Amino acid sequence: MTGRGIPRHGYAVYVGEKKIGEVTTGTQSPTLGKAIGLALLDTHYTAEGTEVNVEIRNRMVEAKVVSTPFYKRK
Repeated sequence: MTGRGIPRHGYAVYVGEKKIGEVTTGTQSPTLGKAIGLALLDTHYTAEGTEVNVEIRNRMVEAKVVSTPFYKRK
């Protein structure tokens, strides 16, 4: 998530007005200090860096598609 909010199971994911998927799981990451989530998306929108919005409590919150794992152990 690049915006403020925690994605939860079942939240819709959008690009503009088009619904492109749904969050499968999400939480606040204690290691990264920010919200993270996994979502099933339309394959046309899965390129790394794609900016999307997650509908959290009737407002759109910005997010970005990244590859997993979210971090690397040192």
